[in-house]
This record gives sequence, structure tokens and C-alpha cells, in this order.
Amino acid sequence: MAKLKRNAARCLSCGRVVESTYRHDYRQCKCGKIAVDGGLVYVKRRYPGGEPTEHFEELSEWEDE
Repeated sequence: MAKLKRNAARCLSCGRVVESTYRHDYRQCKCGKIAVDGGLVYVKRRYPGGEPTEHFEELSEWEDE
């Protein structure tokens, strides 16, 4: 089973790296197109600017237990 080490994504519109560090730690990029949530408990991506978009680079890191 894999364990989450980092929960993060980079917005390709504004370039900001958004990282969630604890459960329910909702973080949004400065342009508002993507958000990251879940800390090291779960990975959740939200799109507060509207429709789901692929305009982000996934930066989450996992390790095998």
C-alpha cells in the first residue's frame, strides 16, 4: 500500500504551487483555477473557477509502505 508524502499541484495558468499539509487544509492558487485539499490523508482537486481543467501539473509524492 502506498503512503502519501506530499499533496501538491502547480497551476499552469499562474504558476503557483499549491500544497495541502493536513486534513481539510483547502488551498487555492492565486488565479483561482485550481485548489488542493486533504493533506496527507487524501488527495482532492477542486476547480473553484468553474469546469474541471487539466491546467495543472500533479506534484503529489507517494512512497511504498
